[in-house]
Amino acid sequence: MNNHRKKSRLWLWIVLIVVVTSGAGFFGLKAISKGSVKIDPEKLAKAERGDLTRSVVATGKIEAITKVEVKSKASGIILRLPVDVGDVVRQGQVICELDKNDLQPRVNEARASVAALEAAVASSKAEFERYKIEAAGPDVPFLLRDMERARKMFRDGLIAQNARDDSEKNYEMALNRQRSATGNLGVARASIAKAEATLEQSRAVLARADEDLRNATIVSPIDGVVLSRDREPGDAVSSILTMGSGATLIMTLGNLSQVYVKGKVDESDLGKVYLGQPARITIESLKDRKFTGRVTKIAPMGVEKDNVTTFEVRVSISNESGLLRALMTANAEIILEEKKGVLTVPESAILYKKDKTAQVEVPDPTLEKGRRRIDVATGISNGSRTEILKGLRDGEQIILQ
Repeated sequence: MNNHRKKSRLWLWIVLIVVVTSGAGFFGLKAISKGSVKIDPEKLAKAERGDLTRSVVATGKIEAITKVEVKSKASGIILRLPVDVGDVVRQGQVICELDKNDLQPRVNEARASVAALEAAVASSKAEFERYKIEAAGPDVPFLLRDMERARKMFRDGLIAQNARDDSEKNYEMALNRQRSATGNLGVARASIAKAEATLEQSRAVLARADEDLRNATIVSPIDGVVLSRDREPGDAVSSILTMGSGATLIMTLGNLSQVYVKGKVDESDLGKVYLGQPARITIESLKDRKFTGRVTKIAPMGVEKDNVTTFEVRVSISNESGLLRALMTANAEIILEEKKGVLTVPESAILYKKDKTAQVEVPDPTLEKGRRRIDVATGISNGSRTEILKGLRDGEQIILQ
């Protein structure tokens, strides 16, 4: 009986030991499974110190600050175009010549007309001087004395009647000439005025002909580069003096020593853009080169499209190297704010709550999910990294979302 009881107790103890061991194993395995949650190493990053720049990018085309459309003052046929696209030109250099076959004879004809009218003016002035002298009648007093002396001598019987009559005739003729000349002085003055007016008109025609002849040779108004050549030898061109803006465009010149990029900035960023603000420029075809520029123009009025208002901004770039060419695609990064040596994390690590406060997740192996959220205060962002003002330490691990 005692042996039976002893065996029963032994089996009881064995069952208890098995139960306890199984429970411990179960809970041990569960605990192990909790601690085994791992985070993908590619999802881990560190808070690091570095330089951070907040900027706005204006995308546009390279344009020459000085650009001139070349049109002709004279109408005619293009005879010669000694420059082509891409050629460097200097101010005063001949860049186009029109056919002068019709222009030179016109100048010669106008010059001959001026010479003839100058002679006509001189003739009118000489005639006026002759009338002026005749109107003064310098011989009338002498002829009057001769007539009076002849009359006396005739009364004294010293001369014949025909001698007296001749002296009276000479005096009357001189007196008539004086009266006629006095009347003709006004006509002579009018003839001079008319001749001089006609001469001035002819001189104006000559000046226009000379100007047309000079305008047939077109020179570059600036130092620059030929950006486009829109006509060829043999093409007809119309005068800008008669056609205005509709005159024929011959070529376009530009000074590429100073160029600019024209882009658009959102109104929310415009308050931080100012004249003289530095910018970094990248060129699509020169990706290995960096250029610097400055904001030189901000549009006074914005343009609204799809409920978004933007303002045109111009960034000027020095092109002393000559690498930049017109219409190259460029991105001008206008620096709005720049900080040195600040704590930053990747933008993809930031979580924003409904109240717009920020959080990040950090690894925590003591929790079931292996991570926990902490509040952080953020500063500026460049779109890829964000400044952390407080909440993290340098080198602390974070989890990317």
